[in-house]
Amino acid sequence: MSEHEARIVTEQGLDARVAAIVEPVIEDLGFRLVRSKISAANGCTLQIMAERPDGTMTVEDCETVSRAVSPALDVDDPISRAYHLEVSSPGIDRPLVRESDFVRWSGHEVKIEMSVLQEGRKRFRGTLLGAENGETQIKLPDTKSGEVDAVSLPIGDIGEAKLVLTDDLITAALKAEKAALAARGADVGDAGFEQDNDPN
Repeated sequence: MSEHEARIVTEQGLDARVAAIVEPVIEDLGFRLVRSKISAANGCTLQIMAERPDGTMTVEDCETVSRAVSPALDVDDPISRAYHLEVSSPGIDRPLVRESDFVRWSGHEVKIEMSVLQEGRKRFRGTLLGAENGETQIKLPDTKSGEVDAVSLPIGDIGEAKLVLTDDLITAALKAEKAALAARGADVGDAGFEQDNDPN
C-alpha cells in the first residue's frame, strides 16, 4: 500500500479548502488524510480523519496530527468562526477514499453514493468485490428478477463510500489493527483527540 497514494473520493467546497491546507501537513508527519468535514455539531466542528499507511491511528497519533494542523489552520483561517477541532481515526465503518481501500476491504458490505447517475441511480449497497483500473465492483443483494447481481462503478464519480458495520467487519478490522500495531510494536488504544479553536 503506497504511503502517498492520492485520494480519489474527495471533499467539495469549504471542506475541500480545509483538506488542501491540512493534507500536506498530515503527510509530512507520515500519516494520510482520510476526510475533513465541517459540521454544526457543538456549534461548529471540523472533523479530520487520518491514519497511518498501515491503517492504524492511536490517541497519541491523533494528538500529534492535531498539534500540527492547528497552526496551519490558524494561518490560512478558512473557517470564519470559532470551531471545535476533532482529529480521529476513520473508525470501523470507515469512508473509502483510495483505490487501495476498496481492495483492502473487499468482501465487506458497503454503501456508495455516486455524484453522477450510474445505471439510472445514485445509491448502491452491496458486497465490495475489490477495485482495479479506477473502478470498484460491488455485488448487489439478490433481486426477485435476478437480472443484475454485480455492478462496476467509477471510483472518480463516487461522492461517498462507507463500510457498513457488521460483525464480520468488526472482527476483520480489529484483527488488522492488532496485527499492524504488533508489527510496529505499539499498544492498542482508543483513537480520537479533540480541541477547541477560536479564531478570535
